[in-house]
Amino acid sequence: MAGDHDFVADPDRHFCRLRLIRPEVVKLNKIYTRTGDDGTTGLVDGSRVAKHDALMAAIGDVDEANSAIGFAILALTDDEMAARLTRIQNDLFDLGADLATPADDRADPFAPGEMTLRIVASQVARLEEEIDAMNAAMPPLTSFILPGGSEGAARLHLARTAARRAERSAVAAAATRALNPAALAYLNRLSDWLFVACRAANGNGANDVLWVPGASR
Repeated sequence: MAGDHDFVADPDRHFCRLRLIRPEVVKLNKIYTRTGDDGTTGLVDGSRVAKHDALMAAIGDVDEANSAIGFAILALTDDEMAARLTRIQNDLFDLGADLATPADDRADPFAPGEMTLRIVASQVARLEEEIDAMNAAMPPLTSFILPGGSEGAARLHLARTAARRAERSAVAAAATRALNPAALAYLNRLSDWLFVACRAANGNGANDVLWVPGASR
């Protein structure tokens, strides 16, 4: 690949300035740029939007969900679950870059490219497969469950609600501009994944805290 390319990537929209020398090499040049002091922030294509734009709210919510997942990992003893969550964290960083990259004018405006990070259908399918595998080991639900049970499950519930908010924000942003449908599907499936993971962290549902309607009346 000839030449260097500036690549803006930071789901929290501090927008660290990165220089992508090769697809596998990212070099951090500077933490602050002062370019956002006017209340705007840059997208991957160099265009700028207001920091209060619906798109930026969605990107920030994705970052918050990612951080909540990292917090949950610290409380888990299941190494396989932790590894899956770490993979999801990486996906969410890709997803933040996806949201920050406007659709292009190709036949498929959301096709991944050498310099374009996009969420793809196979990543959504992986979440679905993992949901089905985890769910197969659990008894069916007989009631809604309350967030809690174990520390790991409680933290995963927090991550689940953050992921659901990220999805709502992304759907709101999609009402103002074209966004990658696979990214929206990924966020939708992620909250389901985290719900099932909560039950897995509670002894495959054995330690779930069940909702008792009207119990305190």
